[in-house]
Amino acid sequence: MTIILNGKKKDVPDGITVIGLLGHLNIQHQRVAVERNGEIVKKADYAVTVLKDGDALEVVSFMGGG
Repeated sequence: MTIILNGKKKDVPDGITVIGLLGHLNIQHQRVAVERNGEIVKKADYAVTVLKDGDALEVVSFMGGG
């Protein structure tokens, strides 16, 4: 299936969850925020939120600094 990830089309396996997508992309889930179709996905829901064809996701990394 195809999703829109940070503004770009991305093919991902059918039935993938948010946590599965992050693993697929080698992204540590503890260091990001995920928005799906304009709504923030709670970290507690990453494992149970199944993505659908055409979903639009924004994945934002937290940056530290000083």
